[in-house]
Amino acid sequence: MNASCLIVGLEGLELTPEEIALFRDLQPAGYILFSRNLKSPSQIRNLTDSLRDLTLTPPFISIDQEGGRVWRTKEFSAAPPNATTFSANASMNQVARFGALTGQLLELLGINFNFAPVLDLDHFPDQNNGLSGRCWGNDSQKVIDYAGTFNRWMRKQGVLSCGKHFPTNGLALSDPHHELPVADISLKDLLKEDLLPYTALMPELDAIMACHLNFPQLDAEFPASLSHPILTRLLRDQFGYEGLIVTDDLDMAAIVNHYGRGNDLRLAMEAGADIPIVCHKMSTIKEACKSLSSLPYRRVDESLRRIETAKLRIPTPPHFSIENWEKINRMTTELTHEIIGQDRFDPARPSQSPVEDY
Repeated sequence: MNASCLIVGLEGLELTPEEIALFRDLQPAGYILFSRNLKSPSQIRNLTDSLRDLTLTPPFISIDQEGGRVWRTKEFSAAPPNATTFSANASMNQVARFGALTGQLLELLGINFNFAPVLDLDHFPDQNNGLSGRCWGNDSQKVIDYAGTFNRWMRKQGVLSCGKHFPTNGLALSDPHHELPVADISLKDLLKEDLLPYTALMPELDAIMACHLNFPQLDAEFPASLSHPILTRLLRDQFGYEGLIVTDDLDMAAIVNHYGRGNDLRLAMEAGADIPIVCHKMSTIKEACKSLSSLPYRRVDESLRRIETAKLRIPTPPHFSIENWEKINRMTTELTHEIIGQDRFDPARPSQSPVEDY
């Protein structure tokens, strides 16, 4: 069984001989890059070019590039403020520039899929739930306006987008990286606020990422990322969403500690996910793919057709030049000055928080 419905992580700054052999064999749908894979713009472009050479069709080359602490290139590039800062201080024009510059930077690096924008409402800004600074606010209309503008202008640069984390991570009281949170809320109440950004922006999202939260009033057995009632009956059937559904990282403790590798991939696709994502434990992939062989052909074919359709929107990366890289970074720095003020901007420390892999 190949990995044609998976997005997978890489070990380091360049492909190892073992990875080259593995990816040529498995032909994954795509890859996800983290700070461990990023050292300089030229190194990243060499890596993404190498990834494109491994697969028969253009792969998704994805990243989490949200702003603030979740800005993977911040160690060697200008880094804009986070979504919370933009929503508090920026005009819609500045948010549009933020989206456009994000898309231009990623396109130049050969990255074609950004797991952004975050559409969670920030119900608990002081809670350690993994969302600090990453939300556009706690008002659904403001999230629609600001995240929608960012999304629209990023996509104009040829970068695919992904709204996250469906139906919401904003009600989590703990971090799914470490444990499985529970949100005891009804669908009726979710529809009042938290689901509004999805229903409003759905036509403009290339993908939607399912969260690792349990919603017992929607599905008493499985978290959203493994839930057929949530992914198929709600998102597909009730909302009519036709784009890609991806899972959050299945290596998070919320999933791997409860369901095990292999079983998690199968459950995610049975629930209706098109692309399970495995970011870190790559040694488990080949064996885990065997669990997908029991899936009905029709279920796999549905996902492959959506993947193929999305890949038709992937453009050929532009020629890389350090001049273009520097121009994008200069414009990003100017935008950052406008948002947070020259006196608060330290170019030696573009982000005031440690690198974290989300």
